[in-house]
Amino acid sequence: MVKNTAAGHKKFWHSFRFAAHGIAAAFKSELNMKVHTAFALVVLLAAAFFRLPVASWMILAVAITLVLTAELLNTAIEATIDLVSPELHPLAKKAKDTAAGAVLLTAVFAVIAGVYVFYHPVMDWIAGFMS
Repeated sequence: MVKNTAAGHKKFWHSFRFAAHGIAAAFKSELNMKVHTAFALVVLLAAAFFRLPVASWMILAVAITLVLTAELLNTAIEATIDLVSPELHPLAKKAKDTAAGAVLLTAVFAVIAGVYVFYHPVMDWIAGFMS
């Protein structure tokens, strides 16, 4: 049985700080993390502008979370590969390319989700100008 100790609580909260440092480090060092975050903010502003229902916000939140998570994992994998295999190696390339492919796959999903969520509100908004 694990006891709830002050040291245990402190260690638990430190893990959040380490995670925040990791997110901040990826944001500072990775252009793609900045680009994905900027797109996420634009999407969230558009969702507010169109007053989307909660279900649509949840779809967008899942898509955004998946893309940012994939980008964080890609960054971690690339850093690890660079550490253990600084020289070019076919397996290192395969690992990096596969991780980048995961980001691409989630980004494509996010675009499809965005089209699904925004299609009718945008078309209705455009129709409002045409009439």
